[in-house]
Amino acid sequence: MDITSSLFAILYTFSSSLLYPVVIILLLLVLFSLILIGEFLSEYAKRSRDVSNLENCCLEARNKLTDKSLGTAAEALRSISQNFMVTNFAMEAAAHLEKNMIPAIEWLSQEYEIRMAKRLEQTRIVATIAPMLGLMGTLIPLGPALIGLSEGDIVQLANNLMIAFATTVVGLFAGTIGYVLTQVRKRWYWQDMADINYILDTLEVGE
Repeated sequence: MDITSSLFAILYTFSSSLLYPVVIILLLLVLFSLILIGEFLSEYAKRSRDVSNLENCCLEARNKLTDKSLGTAAEALRSISQNFMVTNFAMEAAAHLEKNMIPAIEWLSQEYEIRMAKRLEQTRIVATIAPMLGLMGTLIPLGPALIGLSEGDIVQLANNLMIAFATTVVGLFAGTIGYVLTQVRKRWYWQDMADINYILDTLEVGE
């Protein structure tokens, strides 16, 4: 019985000691999610997609490649004006094309896909971790709250319940931001990868 009580005491002490780290991490996640909102709005303001520009530039690059004019084909790629990911890819692909390093363009597309995945990881991590920490912040104060209830200490009960509810709200707030940004960016990057693949198909990379 003494061993069991000691184990429970250790478990309770350990779980209680996690409260402050959980609260601090939650506050940092909220701050980080607000920063992500700023980055998201900045990225949204810079996004512009011109399908006709993409088609015309790719067609011109294709025709110049048929004529073995790599320099002119590269200039056609540099004329692509799309979302910043696609535009940057076209600029770097043009540099490879001028050097007749067409296989490197396929490798470059994979690098851009990895970059997009990394950007999605940030918001995905927030969307996953924040609700978990919010749940931890909810459960940890319930122990002291129940002790306060059993002892008739209403102040202790109220304070711990306030912490529990606050951490739940904060965790869900940060998690919701992360989830929404992840879903919207995922759709953006799918479109960007479709445009990049269109450029690759135009250049017949990988054939």
